[in-house]
Amino acid sequence: MLEAQLSTELALAILVGFGILWIVFGWYLGRDNRSIDDYALAGRNVGLAFATATTMATWITSNTTLVAPQLAYQFGVWGMIGYSMAALGLILFAPMAQRIKSLMPHGFTSGDFIRIRYGNNAWGVFMIISLLYAISWLVSLGMAGGILLASLSELDYHTGMLAILIICVGYTLLGGLKAVIATDFVQSILILAGIVIIAWVCIDTVGIGTIYQNVTASQPELLNLAFPAAIMFLFNNIFFGIGEIFHSNVWWSRAFAFRTGVGKKAFLTGGLLWLPIPIVTGFVALAALTLGILPPSADMVGPLVAAKLLGSVGAVFVFVVVFSALASSMDSLLAATSDLITQDGYKRLINPAADSERLLKINKRIVIGLGVITGLLCLPKIATLAALLNFAGAFVASAIWPIVFGLYHPGLTGRFATAAMALGTITGLTLYFVVGFYVAAFSACLMSLACCLAGLLLAPGEFNWQTFKASQNVSE
Repeated sequence: MLEAQLSTELALAILVGFGILWIVFGWYLGRDNRSIDDYALAGRNVGLAFATATTMATWITSNTTLVAPQLAYQFGVWGMIGYSMAALGLILFAPMAQRIKSLMPHGFTSGDFIRIRYGNNAWGVFMIISLLYAISWLVSLGMAGGILLASLSELDYHTGMLAILIICVGYTLLGGLKAVIATDFVQSILILAGIVIIAWVCIDTVGIGTIYQNVTASQPELLNLAFPAAIMFLFNNIFFGIGEIFHSNVWWSRAFAFRTGVGKKAFLTGGLLWLPIPIVTGFVALAALTLGILPPSADMVGPLVAAKLLGSVGAVFVFVVVFSALASSMDSLLAATSDLITQDGYKRLINPAADSERLLKINKRIVIGLGVITGLLCLPKIATLAALLNFAGAFVASAIWPIVFGLYHPGLTGRFATAAMALGTITGLTLYFVVGFYVAAFSACLMSLACCLAGLLLAPGEFNWQTFKASQNVSE
């Protein structure tokens, strides 16, 4: 373990400073929120610049800054390349965002789509998948906050975890999606600048040739393009990333919030900008051997290498970059998950007559509740970040094909869509425990596809696309 780069006092000062800045900013942006549309979907009028920034920044999560280096450290070349393929989710979602906005101009959540397209049984399975994934992602982000502080300072894991939760809950609660998107814009600039500087210092200080020689001498398997586990991870991660984006209300809420005509451009541009980032952060991790760093946990390797390269002043810089990446994802997830629970849980099942003012109050209470639940689940630190996130891969990959066919093919019925999600999840989870985390999403996706194709072949339906526009999707 490296000697701590940040003192307790300095680390706390950065946390308090950032916390006050973002919370005040959130309050300022949210002071004009008057309706649930304003709070949950930023008035449905987000322009291209902010749309692109929030898309990219939200996808630069703890995975990109902490797990991508971990996977490069464990799987080598295929680890970083495989992780970069998660950009395909954003790129492929670009035309889907346009289709979603066209079909459901007044839609609120991904749950709206599943319920109208496939019925209540499919909606129930989808909600279970969505909520389990959201909680897994929230917990991974909270854990990453703790891991960051433990890597770079004398503060412990629990302090970092609670700090990032309190800050993100605070400004999301006060500002809603407006605050989330505006802070994402600032955070995306900090993240991009930081990653470029860290990579440049790594190349300049250590050198690509030195890194290659040391890895070849001590861990040649990391450079082996025929490394079986790494190849399996590559394909698994492609479908995991696609499933994460296709099903998650984080991205559907943006499709609804972006101005008409913006969604396709924003997701495509955001995906292309995100694509090289895991490769850069993963490459930095390969310098660990040359620098003599042996992290106590593989998911700490990225911050430790960066802090070693940049020294004590650089540790502050690294802290700010990774903190921005964590916050830009946690705030989005808090907002989107609270919307899903408010609209598909409270309004749909408990109080269908709730007006906009009532929904706004419930939404804010759910943001607080999600923060409390996440904090409690983060306390034991039960797994590494990669293992925790890939557990959710079986769930989300099973929803890929029901959503794709649901958006573009009128033949898939609710019965087979439900079976695809349920059997896909069961298959993926089984192989997660029997084989390993690197096959869960891939196997779930294949089983789901088989169910969907069986439905189209054996019992095709004829869904009327006008059903979406005829349904009342606007919360008054």
